[in-house]
Amino acid sequence: MQAPILTKFGFRIKTRVGVVVENLMIHGRSVADAERKLRQMYRDCEVLECICHRGGVRTPPASFEDVANLITR
Repeated sequence: MQAPILTKFGFRIKTRVGVVVENLMIHGRSVADAERKLRQMYRDCEVLECICHRGGVRTPPASFEDVANLITR
């Protein structure tokens, strides 16, 4: 049995009282998993930005348009 692969996600959020928290790093299997963990710690926060960190390289998560372009090629 293999261990689940976790990716590091960097979030920039605004808390419910209006404080901006930058470079909040959370491990997760996907963006949704990391955001679920984030919302357990910071309820009612607003996600301003999410950056995926894979192997030390910052890559933004793929958008729907990016995935659609890959499929149609």
